[in-house]
Amino acid sequence: MIKVVTGVRRCGKSTLFDLYIDKLKAEGVKEEQIIFINLEDQDFSELLDYKKLHDYVITHMQKDKWTYVFIDEIQNCIDYERAISSLFLRKSLDIYITGSNAYMLSGELATKLTARYIEIDMLPLSFSEYSEMVDIYDKRKRFNLYMNLGAFPYPARFTDNTLAHNQYLEGIYNTVLVKDVLTRKRLNDVTLVKSIATFLCDSIGSPVSAKKIADTLTSSGRPTGVATVELYLEALTDSYLFYKVQRYDIKGKMHLKSESKYYICDTGLRNMILGVTNRDIGHQIENIVFLELLRRGYSINIGKAGRGTEVDFVAVRENKTEYYQVAASVLDENTLARELHSLKQVKDNYP
Repeated sequence: MIKVVTGVRRCGKSTLFDLYIDKLKAEGVKEEQIIFINLEDQDFSELLDYKKLHDYVITHMQKDKWTYVFIDEIQNCIDYERAISSLFLRKSLDIYITGSNAYMLSGELATKLTARYIEIDMLPLSFSEYSEMVDIYDKRKRFNLYMNLGAFPYPARFTDNTLAHNQYLEGIYNTVLVKDVLTRKRLNDVTLVKSIATFLCDSIGSPVSAKKIADTLTSSGRPTGVATVELYLEALTDSYLFYKVQRYDIKGKMHLKSESKYYICDTGLRNMILGVTNRDIGHQIENIVFLELLRRGYSINIGKAGRGTEVDFVAVRENKTEYYQVAASVLDENTLARELHSLKQVKDNYP
């Protein structure tokens, strides 16, 4: 099986490779049995041609023992699926690749390698992982930093320097927009994609449609068609910057075509884009819960529980369904009653 590690840039995919390579060496695998290729590195620029990539691996593979092949940011190689599908035929190769675009598993590679690869989704750090990295004893303070500054691994180590932290996040954001959104999708309107991304950040936890975004942009003096917005939304989700979550009729057991919700890959990134912190804490926590459910392997929808009532998350894993309501606080009796009311509309035996 080919192992495909996917996720937004700088979330830790390369570090995962490094850790696994160290594990292999500790288990006795020799240096010559490991091939590591970083297609972001100029030292490997010639391998952006799929034929040269293929030939490089064949030349360096061991003939009489297992060879472990690690290729970082595989999508940078044009027609890479041709090289990978051919290399897969070599029985002594164990192949691992990373990618920062969802489309890489929806094209020819997926077609050629049906049931022959396993996808490993990566996200920025969970709160538990973050807590192991930062030296902050107070859990409430630690969580506020996690929520406000975000959980990308590298900047987590300088939580006392907000300026440097935000500069790093801005670098990630601009790189994703240029390399994984505009260039990959052959789009060219930087201002438009930033406007749409900002709209999504400001609408976390709220229903969104391409028409609503187009109408908002048009009314603000930027005429934009629905089809254009849909194209940019697809590019933003393909880059793993945002996740689209559909609505689901719990009673009718069917997905709805009405407005979806969008969640960002990291709340710190959201705050950097909007230029604020400690804003709309309830929806930020909702975003964090969504990401944690993703980490735990759930398939997630927004639940329609009845007329005018909604369950924040309908989470399914291993044919088991769970329902989640998220609130910043339920100390107020009216808030608690409202949140529980939606759950009480669900007439099944799932928790």
